[in-house]
Amino acid sequence: MRERKMDKAELERLKDKVPCAAVLERAGFALDIKQSTRKAMKYRRDAAIIIVIHDGKGWFDPLGDDKGDVFRLVEHLEGVPFVEAMNDVACLVGFVPSGPVRQRESRDREPDLSISERWQARRKPWRGSATWCYLTEARHLPEHIIRVAVAASVLCEGPHGSMWAAHVDAGGALTGWEERGPEWRGFATGGAKVLFRLGRPGALRLCVTEAAIDAMSLAALESFRADTLYLSTGGGWSPATDAALRALVARLSVRLVAATDNNRQGDIYAGRLLALAGAAGCGCERLRPVADDWNADLKTRIGEGGEGEKTEGRMPAVRLKGEASPGSRRPLTRPGGEAAAGEGSRRAEEDGDP
Repeated sequence: MRERKMDKAELERLKDKVPCAAVLERAGFALDIKQSTRKAMKYRRDAAIIIVIHDGKGWFDPLGDDKGDVFRLVEHLEGVPFVEAMNDVACLVGFVPSGPVRQRESRDREPDLSISERWQARRKPWRGSATWCYLTEARHLPEHIIRVAVAASVLCEGPHGSMWAAHVDAGGALTGWEERGPEWRGFATGGAKVLFRLGRPGALRLCVTEAAIDAMSLAALESFRADTLYLSTGGGWSPATDAALRALVARLSVRLVAATDNNRQGDIYAGRLLALAGAAGCGCERLRPVADDWNADLKTRIGEGGEGEKTEGRMPAVRLKGEASPGSRRPLTRPGGEAAAGEGSRRAEEDGDP
């Protein structure tokens, strides 16, 4: 067969002609526009998720370790050997995905500054700034939660009123940041997802969410429990994230709370977290928002309590939907506990490295 004799140049030309989106659309995947960014297009089929990167030429499975080019994608989805995958891709030449396409913004080069330098060049949010208004008005975060995050040096002003939320490793070194704004979401170019962390580093209750916005929203709903470290994976599960979580649950008396979204993807992430806790022998539980995510729950609570609740020092008590995980040694209780916002508020204007 002619395909068997294709050289490397011919294979590269074939890859250029067939985007990964074509394979996914044919296989029944649909583009999740809301969850996609310019550089990472998220496709879903039931509980399966594939992220398309490199301008449509590459992909990875965020819930597993599989990744590669368009040929590897066919192998992954169809379970066929490379030659069959190559033939399959050749049949898709000229196939144009019907979904919307995001065009890569051209630029001559990658940023000149390092991750740390780019972070340090940005200001922290201040009352009345574009980012502050986005967080309080669009996301309904209470001001005292924002002050705590600013004091902890985990928030910066991003472009066009967006928020940068720092990811750091176990040693506190900045590795990147989540980017969220009115019309933008993504992750720092050249950065690496590890964990967004808000709260006392030595806290023994670890609440893991999928986004920094949700971590801060849950902190608000729980009146910022002093015994809790609120975490975000940024929607990823890199080896660095896995290692960071394993280091946290290796401590004595730790309780891991899988506070991921109330949907299929959230359940998959929660399953990984509960399995990780089980392997470490620590307590664990599944905590679900009533709506899809914790920020949606927070907005509902703000709506019920009135606009004045946004700037008060404590959120009203709220009963959250949850379920104890298999093997959990104590029942799930309503979130509560002492507020930790006071001390953070008094330090709101202090600067420091993340």
